[in-house]
Amino acid sequence: MPTSPGTYTLSSEHGTLTVRTKRGGAAAKAGHDLLIEVGSWEGTLQLAEDPAASSIALTADAGSMRVLEGTGGMTKLGDDDKDGIKQTIDEDILKGCTVTFQSSAVRVGGSGFNGGFEVDGELELLGRRAPVSFALTIDGGGHLTGSAMVKQTDHGIKPYSALFGTLKVADEVVVSVDAQLPAA
Repeated sequence: MPTSPGTYTLSSEHGTLTVRTKRGGAAAKAGHDLLIEVGSWEGTLQLAEDPAASSIALTADAGSMRVLEGTGGMTKLGDDDKDGIKQTIDEDILKGCTVTFQSSAVRVGGSGFNGGFEVDGELELLGRRAPVSFALTIDGGGHLTGSAMVKQTDHGIKPYSALFGTLKVADEVVVSVDAQLPAA
């Protein structure tokens, strides 16, 4: 069934918003690539009859993030480690801020909203705005997926490092959404 024009409001009730980090540096083997879930978020898709008039907005509570898993590393990432990472994110990196995205352009392919479309806009994080572009897909059943690369330094964030800088979180993180559209 094709996705119809209309306003769709999404939240954690409809799917997941996640952040993936990668590790680097000379001691990268000691660290973990992280999968972090944002527990509190809301997005609005306004899909217009004229696709160029469509818009997308998202608000996420950085304080609601929790580490789901850590892969790689020399030891298993335990619950205490996950709690420590969350505390570092909350207190030192994102400081419990609200993250917002607002589209400036939505470009739809030949198959309308079902299929892929490209989104341009601004991501605001810690009071700094930076452009971000990404692709979204909505399948015939209303399943929406998409990912965006976000560069931490574009928002004034110095990527986390440990062990005297020999273990680092990569500057680019991947933010992904996987959700089911509710009825318009």
